[in-house]
Amino acid sequence: MIEPGTASILSVFLVLALMWMGMPIYASLGITGVLGILALKGPYYALTVLKVSPYANTANYLLAVVPLFIIMGHFGFKAGISSDLYTIGRKWFSKLPGGLGIATFIASAGFGACCGSSVASAATMGAIAIPEMRALGYDRKLACGIVAASGTLAILIPPSVVSVFYASINDVSAGAQLIAGILPGVLSVFVYVIGLFFLTRIYPNLCPAPENYTWRERFASLKGVWGMALLFFLVIGGMYIGWFTPTEAASVGAFVALLMMLFGGRVEKGMMGGNIKLCFFDTLRTSCMVFMILIGAGLYAKFLTLAQVPQVISGWVGGLPVSPWMIVTGFLIVYIPLGMFMDTFSMLIITQPIMFPIVTTQLGYDPIWFGVLCVKMAEVGLMTPPVGLNVYVLAGVVRDVPMHEIFRGCFWFLLFEAFGIAILFAFPWISTVIPASMYGR
Repeated sequence: MIEPGTASILSVFLVLALMWMGMPIYASLGITGVLGILALKGPYYALTVLKVSPYANTANYLLAVVPLFIIMGHFGFKAGISSDLYTIGRKWFSKLPGGLGIATFIASAGFGACCGSSVASAATMGAIAIPEMRALGYDRKLACGIVAASGTLAILIPPSVVSVFYASINDVSAGAQLIAGILPGVLSVFVYVIGLFFLTRIYPNLCPAPENYTWRERFASLKGVWGMALLFFLVIGGMYIGWFTPTEAASVGAFVALLMMLFGGRVEKGMMGGNIKLCFFDTLRTSCMVFMILIGAGLYAKFLTLAQVPQVISGWVGGLPVSPWMIVTGFLIVYIPLGMFMDTFSMLIITQPIMFPIVTTQLGYDPIWFGVLCVKMAEVGLMTPPVGLNVYVLAGVVRDVPMHEIFRGCFWFLLFEAFGIAILFAFPWISTVIPASMYGR
């Protein structure tokens, strides 16, 4: 049997080597986890874990919201919610410098409130907003950076699949964790909008002259807000008031989005069956990806637990002569290099068994507040090379823009993210005030 500390160190190199050879992240983590358990406990125990762990990690009633939120977003897109929101944003904010980019942030925030998936949001807004911005003369790097950054809002603004995932693995109230993203989401939009406003004032060549619409056109566009407002009220308002559990709210939201698609008049009747089939297919593909990551990363997390990595790190952190807030800061910074190689779900399931007990039990910080910060750091990972998922999605949508240019376009928005995270870190009440007022809390 190999010594646990040595096995833990070797496992990191093995994961990186497998990913370098082109193996999917979930397979790299799963294979390394099984081999690590085999080295520590022998073949019988490793086979037992391999038999039990996949079911134990995925057979969670709360995780049913993952495919429900994803399909709600697909139905909402086919119902025209995203394009309606973009039209509203364009007509109300296009008079400002960088107005079309500001409209993209506003529309992405609204669509994120109906979607819950950053990848879906980035792909949707990329197809809608980037051609519009480029046609008007926006710098193509800036246009792609705006959409990549705006897509990250979907994993913070409820309903958020990532927030549910965090709540599931840490046994935190999913409803409270979802609701906690409202004010931080609004803050993120505000920081992005203000940052883009000043960026385009400093570098006016990045965008064209502002457009102008009449007040009649602006108010006429507001008729398109009802779809997003209805879904947000039913899903988020229903959880806040106490009408629904998170799973029930996701079911209601998916059903209402389906009705909007069926009777909204945006899909031709002859194409309805094909569009519904496509929604289910895309949802199945994304959901399978999430659950495969959950299984693979769960096996690796099990190995780290057997190697007593959480206990060793907890004891080491407890003896550090530094303030608690510096420890939390160090934990959050860890997500930056991890985000360069792993997706959000893998990062959370590997790090949370180590970080969560230390931050919440040992240091006494609020788990909801820490969850919001972790989700925000996951946003950073969606825009950082070499594995920024939103950038990869945009590279598929905008095929004539090299990936390295899209990453360069994200640079300013990473700085804006750092500013927003600093505000949330300094003022925890932004994340906790609404969950504290929820029904039943």
